[in-house]
Amino acid sequence: MEAVTDVVFRHVVKQAGAPDIFFTEFANATGWVHAGDKAIAGRLIKTDDEQPLIAQIWGGEPGDMEAFAKHCAELGFNGIDINMGCPAKSAIKSGGAALIRRPDIAIAAIDAAKKSGLPVSVKTRLGYTYVDEWREWLTTILQQDIVNLTIHLRTKKEMSKVAAHYELIDEIVKLRDEIAPQTLLTINGDIRDREHGLEIARKHPGVNGIMIGRGVFSDPFCFRRAIELSSVEEAVTGASSPVSRTPRAGEATRKEYSETEYSSTIHHKSELIALLHYHLDLFDHYQPTLGRPFETLKRFFKIYIRDFDGAKELREKLMHTTTTDEVRLAIANIRDL
Repeated sequence: MEAVTDVVFRHVVKQAGAPDIFFTEFANATGWVHAGDKAIAGRLIKTDDEQPLIAQIWGGEPGDMEAFAKHCAELGFNGIDINMGCPAKSAIKSGGAALIRRPDIAIAAIDAAKKSGLPVSVKTRLGYTYVDEWREWLTTILQQDIVNLTIHLRTKKEMSKVAAHYELIDEIVKLRDEIAPQTLLTINGDIRDREHGLEIARKHPGVNGIMIGRGVFSDPFCFRRAIELSSVEEAVTGASSPVSRTPRAGEATRKEYSETEYSSTIHHKSELIALLHYHLDLFDHYQPTLGRPFETLKRFFKIYIRDFDGAKELREKLMHTTTTDEVRLAIANIRDL
């Protein structure tokens, strides 16, 4: 997710309960080609303990996509995910969901990214304006022999204002099986946590993975396993913060979900506060490299300060802080429930 799943927050999520695959924030290819690293503002900064990590990129100029994808390969990423679903006005000027209306550019962008030598996947939506656009649009993408297709089960116009269209999952699986059975299929939209994702996968055979994005704001522990898997490897991953299933570099076989049952975990206030302290420490550590202002931290406070008496008032107080030390001081006297 833009301005969310940077190197700092990915490590916070890893501490809380790691997904199987991480995605970067999406970074613009044309911006990087013309202005270098300053144009992507630390979006590709990573560490060796984030494995596997997929670089999510976007853009509408195939030549720029090729150059940027090759740069990502040189940086050691495990794959390239092309964002063809972002509805933000800044993105649809030259990429994102705009490519739904420009299938020729979408095809060229995929071909260009493949020249990096990395596995290439696509994240998109059902359509631009109407839900019934999904069949023609997804057919076009599936014909490109990508390793994984992640579908946010809404249109660009719907944003996140309506419920995700789970009723289409089985039809989408059938389309994938007919056109590109080698392509893994990941579902995104309204998924609360790992348990919920596994439930969806069990109800809809053929789904290979689940991506959680905004759900992490309701539960930073959403990727945590309640009990360990036994023998069947399963792939449940996080998103552009974003659980998305994209294969590891070089992976060619499909793996189905285990039938192992999961149970929800209620997270104590003390655990959330400890995670906030960890977030603050990481922010201080990476801020000189990322160059991101303190204000960017404030979007995360609602993750940790919630569901207890006085939480609203404390969040309002934190919104007036100007340093991480002020935040630490404000939460120092919180007593555990």
